[in-house]
Amino acid sequence: MAPRIGITTSLNRTDRGDLEQRLDLRYVHAVERAGGLPLVVPMLDTPEAAEAFAALLDGLVVTGGPAVTDGLVGELPEDIDETEPLRVASDKRLLALFLEARRPALGICYGMQLASALRGGTIYADVERDVEGTAVHSRGRGGSTHPARVHEGTRLWRLTETDTLHINTRHVQALAEPGAGLVVSATAPDGVIEAIETADGSFVGVQFHPEAMDPPLDVLFRDLVERARGAQKTAP
Repeated sequence: MAPRIGITTSLNRTDRGDLEQRLDLRYVHAVERAGGLPLVVPMLDTPEAAEAFAALLDGLVVTGGPAVTDGLVGELPEDIDETEPLRVASDKRLLALFLEARRPALGICYGMQLASALRGGTIYADVERDVEGTAVHSRGRGGSTHPARVHEGTRLWRLTETDTLHINTRHVQALAEPGAGLVVSATAPDGVIEAIETADGSFVGVQFHPEAMDPPLDVLFRDLVERARGAQKTAP
């Protein structure tokens, strides 16, 4: 069986006040190209439901989103919204289960930031404003693609087989101090943290959007699916 990869979604409030889950299909297609079976993660209200759903999965992708407010340094600017509390609670429950059990997971943008927050990390509310000399990293503010130095010896370095990645940029926030047990694996020229990972490679997080690059950085999704396949083989 193809490894079952859960993909979290955004949670948007309609004009009528209803909440709708939405998912960029590029995440789905990236997992499918990598050989995984994409499963959309519902917004779950209880720890029991999160545990039951996690048991169905072999791997997890936590997708991009609005602001992370745990461990916040400074105040959020007007051009980034707080994430709906229901999404934050649901994402935290599921991601915490994967982190604690060292199960295969990939965090993208908000997903990377949330993993760091769960480990006690801190995050700049607006890195461009809060750290002197920081370049523009928000596409909405005019940011564009830029290089990132991949740190030698990290899992990201082994996967990409390069010292430099040219990445897209879509974030206002940026990690100040990564959470416990998380290693920085890539940085922008201005020092902004662009990727983190656990020492055992069970979690990989990137600040950029590999699914939206041209071409997509599929190696990250292939790695997740292969790690999930390995977990299938070793499961009791």
